[in-house]
Amino acid sequence: MNGFSKHITAHFRRAVRLALMPLLAAQQEEALMGGQAVIEGVMMRSPHSYAVAVRQPNGGIAVTRDYLERPSVKYRWLKYPLLRGLGVLGQALVLGIRALRYSAEAAIEEAEPAPGKKKGELSNWLLAVNLAFSLGFFIFFYKFLPLYLATAINRHYPATNSTWIFNLLDGTIRIVLFLGFLILISQWKEIQRVFEYHGAEHKVVWAFEKRGPIDVATARGCTRFHPRCGTSFLLVVMGIAMVLYMFLPFHSFAMRFVGRLLLLPVIVGVSYEFIRFAAKAQGRLWRWASQPGLWLQRVTTREPDDRQLETAIRALETAMELERTRGGELVVA
Repeated sequence: MNGFSKHITAHFRRAVRLALMPLLAAQQEEALMGGQAVIEGVMMRSPHSYAVAVRQPNGGIAVTRDYLERPSVKYRWLKYPLLRGLGVLGQALVLGIRALRYSAEAAIEEAEPAPGKKKGELSNWLLAVNLAFSLGFFIFFYKFLPLYLATAINRHYPATNSTWIFNLLDGTIRIVLFLGFLILISQWKEIQRVFEYHGAEHKVVWAFEKRGPIDVATARGCTRFHPRCGTSFLLVVMGIAMVLYMFLPFHSFAMRFVGRLLLLPVIVGVSYEFIRFAAKAQGRLWRWASQPGLWLQRVTTREPDDRQLETAIRALETAMELERTRGGELVVA
């Protein structure tokens, strides 16, 4: 592989890591501690604050922290059902991008930084390219490609003309592509590192929720599978999307594709309300909704080492410290 190919491959893998991050974020109820795996680190957030801890190449842990304000406090219209889900997930996306940028800068080790660029600083254009790739990849892989394949099958098998069967086929293809993509990239060493930090985040959150000591020994004894993981939410989104797509009165490929894009905010809002209701009920509905995500976490999490657990604990303790100065209450699910 020549130098140019290695350069392109490195940028592609970095972009895939950024595109993967939403799967590794814990979906937050209003007052729960949760987090997200980032590049060589973990972001933890509490109701009114967050902290990002990143293991640097020299072995140290770089930390950044800041306060948070709920979207519904800043914009009162975001407190209503369906809309509040967009607010919460929109804030999570912005916060995730902020955490990813910090982690990428802290984890980068450059022997000779470019003129005018500080060591470890991630350029705006590179971040923009990665974000554009993530958005384009999402639209192509999860919207365009499943619809295209379902349409191609429909041409050869008229029995799939039924709206119910067509959307079931489209949704099944989407889930298969999603699972295949995760299994494929889970073989990369870079992604395996992210999955290890994902496991560390879950273990440390479990240690916090047990109300016991938050240390490496306690976290190591906790499971790496957590029901409030973003993978559970994404699978719920795919299931609800299959149902809502059946109400689209379109039959052409172009209009079906546009309809899927326009319905995306509605799907996100409905999915958030479903997860929120199921989590509060804590009954069969919650177990049913979270179980597929728990199964999938066998792929998206790995057993972390003690250094990764230490990094996750630092992020949690920093967020907790900042929360206390704000006067907030740390609530356990």
